[in-house]
Amino acid sequence: MIAKFIYLEWKSFTRSASFASNLALKILMGFLVLYFTALFLALGVGAFYILREMKLDPLVTVNKFLIYYFVMDLIVRLLLQAIPVMNIRPLLIMPFKRQTIVHFSLGKTALSFFNLVHAFFFLPFSAVLIYEGFDVLSVLLWLTALYSIVFVNNFLNILLNNKDSLLGIFIAVTAVLAGCQYYKLFDITVYVYPFFEALFHTKWAFAIPVLVLSGLYYWTYNYLKGDLYLDAGLSVKNDIAKTENLTWLNQFGTLGTFLKNDIKLIKRNKRSKTTVGMSVMFLFYGLIFFNSHSNQPPVMQIFAGIFVSGGFLFTFGQFVPSWDSSYYQLMMTQNIPYRGYLNSKWWLIVIGTVISTILASFYLYFGWYIYLTIVAGAIYNIGVNSHLVLLGGAFTKTPIDLSMTKGAFGDKKSFNVNTMLLSLPKLLLPVFLYWLGSYIMSPKLGLAFVALAGVLGFMFRNTVFSLIEKIYKKEKYKTIEAYKQKS
Repeated sequence: MIAKFIYLEWKSFTRSASFASNLALKILMGFLVLYFTALFLALGVGAFYILREMKLDPLVTVNKFLIYYFVMDLIVRLLLQAIPVMNIRPLLIMPFKRQTIVHFSLGKTALSFFNLVHAFFFLPFSAVLIYEGFDVLSVLLWLTALYSIVFVNNFLNILLNNKDSLLGIFIAVTAVLAGCQYYKLFDITVYVYPFFEALFHTKWAFAIPVLVLSGLYYWTYNYLKGDLYLDAGLSVKNDIAKTENLTWLNQFGTLGTFLKNDIKLIKRNKRSKTTVGMSVMFLFYGLIFFNSHSNQPPVMQIFAGIFVSGGFLFTFGQFVPSWDSSYYQLMMTQNIPYRGYLNSKWWLIVIGTVISTILASFYLYFGWYIYLTIVAGAIYNIGVNSHLVLLGGAFTKTPIDLSMTKGAFGDKKSFNVNTMLLSLPKLLLPVFLYWLGSYIMSPKLGLAFVALAGVLGFMFRNTVFSLIEKIYKKEKYKTIEAYKQKS
């Protein structure tokens, strides 16, 4: 039966209308996986000797900071790890046991990269411990306990998947605890360190995480199995509709009509609201590059400027027109010009970019030049990246089901790594322009080059829109066919 499920998953992947784009993203993801694998492997092998050269006890130091390691792992999972999706409804009318469906879906999570990557740190580190003369049995029991905690995080991600507010709470609590420890106000590691030490020095202590994992698997299994009914967890939830006229937008004609639809979509759907909320996090990306302690090369400042002002563009704009996939077929039967549709999306991106730039004014604390970098990035986003986003949307064949915000096995992640990967080409050109200007004369000329590219993109907007409109028309029926696929 499990082999049959694997066969169905493979057919679903290869027969999808977005197979080509999915395959390209899988390849790009493969390179990212190789990078993090190499990084964790290097840390696993070298951490012991690096810590010992720093006159620190390697095992004690690692045990001391494991609490932050696992909390950050859970935060990253809640932010990026998508729950494996199966087309459940057709399976329920076939001779498949519900228990088998649930076990298979949970088994898919065990093979997630978010679980496997930890092996490239813990296994080499454990091997080094054994090589350096530590008790073999203690090392193996310690490794078993730590990997049990890894899988505990895996199942917690499933159970907490609908609790979006918890992500912000986890991030805030972790930041507060780390800050208190940094300023020597309160050290959480003093209280949790003995537990991780006991996992190594006390033979029976490893059973605690193992028992917690077993209980959590049983809990998760019952949680998903309980929602595995067509009239329960898999049914579409209908909420009471609220009327919002937004009549002040009527003065903009067709553009106003489209903008009203987009504003209502953002306000009424959990998926779109979460995506817009995530774009706010981009505002703080510049703190990595703009603070005085940053060791990043100066050319990367424009990289940060693009991200700080382009949070809405990269999160929400990246999925135009997928946000309208549920009624895209109906919209295409109406007398709606593509130019008007694209123009409304462009203005929505522009508004989001302008708002982000205004909110980023707190970077004036670092000086006028830093804020001018963000402004230059905003001009580039409006003049160039906004067009690239709309152009990429013509080839986006992945539908978004705005109603699937609750229930078993729903794809509830509105922000994922694929979005970032698709954004990479939009970041290389401004970095090159900034480097070129800096090389010729000064960083200020680099900013001028970046802003000039945005201004030129704005000046030739009508020509670019005509090209994008032709591509949308060419891809129209392929897009409609792709959006009919709900799984």
